[in-house]
Amino acid sequence: MPNLTKIFAGVLIAVALVLGLFAWSLSRRPAPVPVAPVAQAAFPVVVASQSLPPGKPITADQLRVQSLPINPSGAFTDASQLVGRVPGVEIGADSPVLESQLSSGIAERIEPGERALAVRVDESNAVGNRLRPGNFVDVFFTLKRDGNGMGGEIDRTQARLLMSKVRVLAFGNATTTGDTGGDPNGMVRTAVLAVPVADVDRLTLAESSGRLVFALRNPRDAEVVDQSVLPVLPGVLKTAAHTGDPATQQDSTRAAAGVALDALSGSSESGAGGRLPPVPRLPVPATTRVAANTNSTNSGIEVIRGGRAETVAR
Repeated sequence: MPNLTKIFAGVLIAVALVLGLFAWSLSRRPAPVPVAPVAQAAFPVVVASQSLPPGKPITADQLRVQSLPINPSGAFTDASQLVGRVPGVEIGADSPVLESQLSSGIAERIEPGERALAVRVDESNAVGNRLRPGNFVDVFFTLKRDGNGMGGEIDRTQARLLMSKVRVLAFGNATTTGDTGGDPNGMVRTAVLAVPVADVDRLTLAESSGRLVFALRNPRDAEVVDQSVLPVLPGVLKTAAHTGDPATQQDSTRAAAGVALDALSGSSESGAGGRLPPVPRLPVPATTRVAANTNSTNSGIEVIRGGRAETVAR
């Protein structure tokens, strides 16, 4: 019996030691850190509140700012940055409006009523190849009369100002958003100009029939051609009577009517200056000469009229 008591007491002591070691090991462990719930990220993104058709400017009521779990590349956070921009493709409702979906480049720098037109240039007519995008130029043109001058549309060789204060959108590879400084080898071949739509006819006709020269001007110089003192060029096509004075027609209508070279040069009667009277053709006098013939029986008079010769018997 005493042995059983000793054994039981030894077991209790061993259990106590084990429990003590376990408690000590627990006290050595770091306290658990409570894990906070991960909040889902949200990004403010401008989305279309309705379908945005291509080619029409965006209005403020077509946009709203919405929190999205993603932040797409090219997205906007301020709706005011998109007002007036024009989509190049259709943008669906509730879709983010991205920069890649909007019209950009030179098209965004053309004012209403203007068109971007590329014209040929070289070092001699482009201010020594020193034009840069954003410059303003006066466009002069020269027309050279043909040598014979018979029946041509140009009565006299002339040079005059065609358009004033035209904005340069691009020159060679340089644009207003990426000016590469032009071509150091002087290989620039084209310049893109912002031309009023009513003047596109005149510029293309002057380029194809004559030679253009660009004169660089100070952007602070406000002097331009006073078109009110110049006659309205007659169009190639006649417009309907109810459209009224050609000077009051819309620019696109005037451009559709076109312009002829004789009107542009001031050679037509309805254009500026009036056509010069044709050079009169003098009659060719008849020339009479006596034919030299040793045979007296066949001798006669040779008459030349207008380059044709005939022999008349005596």
